[in-house]
Amino acid sequence: MKLALSALLLVATLSGCATSWVVDSNVKSFSSLGTVAPGATYRFERLPSQQADTARQESLEAMAAAALDKVGLRRDDTKPQYSAQIGARVTAGLSPWADPWLYDGPWGYGGYGYGRRFYGGGWYGGPVFMPPAANPWYEREVSIVLREVGSNRVVYETRARNDGPYNASAAILPVMFQAALQGFPNPPQGERQVNIDLNPPTAKK
Repeated sequence: MKLALSALLLVATLSGCATSWVVDSNVKSFSSLGTVAPGATYRFERLPSQQADTARQESLEAMAAAALDKVGLRRDDTKPQYSAQIGARVTAGLSPWADPWLYDGPWGYGGYGYGRRFYGGGWYGGPVFMPPAANPWYEREVSIVLREVGSNRVVYETRARNDGPYNASAAILPVMFQAALQGFPNPPQGERQVNIDLNPPTAKK
């Protein structure tokens, strides 16, 4: 019961934030780049699995392109200096704030099973059987890998992870791509938390 009350208080607190919403991402990056000339060019590289759903991949690439533009990289499919491979994963599960004693079945969770499907080369979540509507939790991860076009050598690799109760990936994933490129081309070593303000989601998607 205490956990259930805590969950209600958390939702009420989040609902009361009317002016700003902070997307906090855990980011880890690796770079062999020293400097990057202003206006350096890139093209997107797609894995075979990413070519299966063009519309979804184009949506992800638009998110990543906005973040790449902010760090001075310009898309040019004809004369690229780098290739960019991106991915995204979203999984849905039961909130850690949920009280397991509210649900019966194996392990106290009513026997829910979870499935995942591809989203632009990563896994885009969706439980096979949805958990209770009041207690969902979403885990997200985005990644960017830059390679030199001539040598195909990886020169930059970065990932960002985020989790929370909002089912608003269309708003959150673009911000996570920005977080993943924080510090480009010479990011801090080790894992770090990057916070970016975003307007609160007005509708679920």
